[in-house]
Amino acid sequence: MAQLSSSQLLEGKPIKVLLGNIPVCVIRVEGKVFAVEDTCSHSEASLSEGDVAGFKIECWLHGAEFDLRTGEAVTPPASIALKTFAVVEDGDVVSISSRETA
Repeated sequence: MAQLSSSQLLEGKPIKVLLGNIPVCVIRVEGKVFAVEDTCSHSEASLSEGDVAGFKIECWLHGAEFDLRTGEAVTPPASIALKTFAVVEDGDVVSISSRETA
């Protein structure tokens, strides 16, 4: 499990955290925190360096977009969904679990 302070998460600004040796992109959108694997499923680009628009994050390298709620690849060139991770926010502590969300 990875933990970070809620104050580290600014609205719409992705950050990368390590969950063991797994890089995870964590983002607050509309007050809710989402966690998806940080590496684009199309290339080896870090999604935490991408742009967020609504509930989508765009890979800076080739422009593929992913839904932060489901991990679904919504625009080419990506076609494989990202893994998503369980998030629990309790007061000022945000916990990211290695358990994939359904």
